[in-house]
Amino acid sequence: MTELRPGFVRPPTAQEAVLAELRAMISTGELRPGEPIRQAPVARALGVSRVPVREALKVLQAEGQAAYSPHRGYVVRTLDPTELRECYRIRELLEAEAVRVAVPLLSTVDDLAAALSDVEGAAAAGDLLGVAAANRRFHFGLYEASGMPRLVSLIRILWDTTDPYRSRYVADPANLRAINAEHRAVLEAVAGRDAEHAVALLDDHRTHALRTLTAQLEEQAHDY
Repeated sequence: MTELRPGFVRPPTAQEAVLAELRAMISTGELRPGEPIRQAPVARALGVSRVPVREALKVLQAEGQAAYSPHRGYVVRTLDPTELRECYRIRELLEAEAVRVAVPLLSTVDDLAAALSDVEGAAAAGDLLGVAAANRRFHFGLYEASGMPRLVSLIRILWDTTDPYRSRYVADPANLRAINAEHRAVLEAVAGRDAEHAVALLDDHRTHALRTLTAQLEEQAHDY
């Protein structure tokens, strides 16, 4: 037998399972920027050895979500306001190109609309992990329609780097309401094949998040 049986789903490796769990903990803010990620407690909590935990942490380090030092071990990556602004500025440039290419190529916005419904449903249920997952589906469903996988990969790296901060933004109900309204406006522009309006709306969408997050970081630095 050389082919997989119909319906067979290969289970994730222990490393993939640990990586998914750590990403979820970062996305929801359970692990916050600057917080240590202890290998032994994570391994015990997930019922695995320390090897897949260590390998998953190396992936997070490569993605920019974790940092390592010999004395502290792994911690959730901390960004200062300047680094955060740089990430969002690069996103602005790359995402604008993806949207301009993608909008004329989209034959339907049904998948994007479904993702937005899931964002709103998760928000109403207080499910921050569901919000994060559906939010990604919406944005990357649009970017991936560009047919430019290398560009999308670069955008994904920047999203991964800023995930610990995005969780702070979506945790505020007022921000979630704004996000939902902004998403609907973007969807309407995309459905109307108005790429430039979609780009402008996404610029505003990022700016609102960045303004809030940088203010929080600056206030936190002042407190210290």
